[in-house]
Amino acid sequence: MGKIWLVGAGPGDPDLITVKGLRAIQEADIILYDRLISMELLDHAKEGAELLFCGKLPDRHFVQQENINELLVEHARQGKQVVRLKGGDPYVFGRGGEEAAFAVQNGVEFEVIPGITSGIAAPAYAGIPVTHRDYGASFAIVTGHRKEGADEETKWASLAKGIDTIAVYMGVKNLPYIQEKLIRYGKDPNTPAALIHWGTTEKQQTVTGTLENIHAVAQEEGITNPSMIVIGEVVNMRPELQWFNEKVSGGAKG
Repeated sequence: MGKIWLVGAGPGDPDLITVKGLRAIQEADIILYDRLISMELLDHAKEGAELLFCGKLPDRHFVQQENINELLVEHARQGKQVVRLKGGDPYVFGRGGEEAAFAVQNGVEFEVIPGITSGIAAPAYAGIPVTHRDYGASFAIVTGHRKEGADEETKWASLAKGIDTIAVYMGVKNLPYIQEKLIRYGKDPNTPAALIHWGTTEKQQTVTGTLENIHAVAQEEGITNPSMIVIGEVVNMRPELQWFNEKVSGGAKG
């Protein structure tokens, strides 16, 4: 019996892979990798290792999640060292929990190697600390794919009133909805906001505005997915703390 390694590849910069994650890549017999990982990481695979693309676009899945689960178990049962290489961290909106549960249900050994998640790394590269003693004592990471319903309304109210800094994953398409909900439940429309496109990579581009106008700014500057949305007073620290040489800077792009 082989083993499954759920490996976090980090947010895009290949140098942000962990030492343990890199070792797993080097020792793997097969690597099932996602769309947003750095392709440079696959250069570390050993000779003869099989590389299988399992990426997903917002409206298109090249391999369905159920098939990915089955492939992981199938190859492990063949005695292979199987790496599931996922952008960011496997357990932060990466469906790693589902893959781990499927391994358990089928009696296959697995291990999780955490990765640096983009909700922290992308803001850091954009000069935005997600927490700060003076501006942000609480921090939440949420998915932008939220749906209508009574429970969701309660959650939006809690986010709007109880959290200083909000990092939204996969939320560009639903940004108007996110803005409307947060403002409706008490978030100041003038709260600073930022969109970080392709964070931590050479294509990184950041635009800033307010909760009320950030969607208009994003449209004006052509910001699309993949992008991280950050909402909170910590965004105001970007002019002082910006250190990474971005693709575009200045003006509304901040």
